[in-house]
Formats: sequence, C-alpha cells, structure tokens
Amino acid sequence: MNQPSFETQVLSSIGALLILIAYIGHQMKWMDSDKLSYNLLNTLGAAVLAYVAFKPFQVGFVVLEGTWTVISLYALYRTLSRRTQTA
Repeated sequence: MNQPSFETQVLSSIGALLILIAYIGHQMKWMDSDKLSYNLLNTLGAAVLAYVAFKPFQVGFVVLEGTWTVISLYALYRTLSRRTQTA
C-alpha cells in the first residue's frame, strides 16, 4: 500500500483541523452553529477532506466527506440568507 504524499498529509491535516476547530468551538460554547465562522470552517474542512479522499478514491470517505460538505454548504447558505434578509 502506498503512503500518501507529504502534501496530501498536510492538506488532510488542515481539513481535519478546520472541522475540529468548529466542533470544539461549538462544544465549548465559543461558536454558535448558526454563525458564519462555524459553517465556513465546517464547509472548508469537509471539502478539503473530500478532495483528499478522491485521490485514491476511498469510497467510504468520499461518501462521508461529500455528504458532510453538501450539508455544510446548505447550512452556510442558510446562514448567509439570514444575514442578507436582516441587512
């Protein structure tokens, strides 16, 4: 089995870190799940991890991260819609 490249390792670490920042921030009550920062971190992190999962095409991770990205995009859209309605 081939080892992922250094660049792939760094990219996946960044994606995971973004999601973990959002998750920890929410759990510690530093971030609200209705806020732009939370949804942006979640969306970007999941998109990066989905991209990394496509390279060796790991079906389980593509499904997981792809779904996470789509749901996060929807939450981001809702958050942005609320911001424009109140502006």
